[in-house]
Amino acid sequence: MYNLIIYLYLLGVAVYSLFNEKVRKMWRGERDAFHVLREKVDPSARYVWFHAASLGEFEQGRPLMEQIKRDHPELKILLTFFSPSGYEVRKNYAGADIICYLPLDTIRNARRFLRTIRPEMAFFIKYEFWYNYLHILKHRGVPVYSVSSIFRPGQVFFRWYGHQYGRVLRCFTHFYVQNEQSRQLLATIGLTNATVTGDTRFDRVLQVKEVAPLSSPEGDTIVLFLNSNTTEAPSGAVGGACPKVFVAGSSWPPDEEIFIRYFREHPEWRLIIAPHVIGEDHLQQIEKLLDDRQVTRYTTLQSK
Repeated sequence: MYNLIIYLYLLGVAVYSLFNEKVRKMWRGERDAFHVLREKVDPSARYVWFHAASLGEFEQGRPLMEQIKRDHPELKILLTFFSPSGYEVRKNYAGADIICYLPLDTIRNARRFLRTIRPEMAFFIKYEFWYNYLHILKHRGVPVYSVSSIFRPGQVFFRWYGHQYGRVLRCFTHFYVQNEQSRQLLATIGLTNATVTGDTRFDRVLQVKEVAPLSSPEGDTIVLFLNSNTTEAPSGAVGGACPKVFVAGSSWPPDEEIFIRYFREHPEWRLIIAPHVIGEDHLQQIEKLLDDRQVTRYTTLQSK
């Protein structure tokens, strides 16, 4: 059943790629992945494979990738993405030796991919549970780790009808989960190889804070925005202090419709939006929602 769904999905993506630029990039990237691997894989090298669906998952895996690079410089990092939102932003990330899309999870693709890479270990970030890749990795005896994973009672693994697909979880050597609930849920289906380690994204946030504090040029840009003139003076900016600030990260249109409505009713607040999809159409949509407020794009501030 799973493989039938994958092939139907593959057909759907092929058709939808004719009408959607993001899907078209993903479709082309997946087809080109084996060409990238043929060109870049060093048959004598030892690879560690990290897979992240998109940019957020990449940020969760990044601290671990960089730690492995520091502790084991003899190993090479292969980084794969599923979504263009991750690949297009991080395709030149210097911390990985090879970066490409992950070919869709058919049996043929999984076998071909793993024969090419022959990873010594693999890390899947948060929600990634590709049935064929994981079963072939287990068959080959490759250690596989789930990093910053989080589980909820409503997921298919814990439903009566999800027993067959739930076997994919038994392919993992160990789970490093975000919370105690996730560890307990895994235990209900007989999986005790789990450790609560929290969300590695917080490690990444702390790294960013050290690299780009408010005293840096990037920080100066934010301070410039917070202290710039607006149609209504922020009540929070008393005696040179910054106003109240709401930061929305990796936001989608349904999110923006909710918090922008609140923001428009509270002019004393400043709003910083880092949308998940940074495209001109999406940015114009956000600006339209804020049509009665002064809006400044980060790129405009940088050019001043």
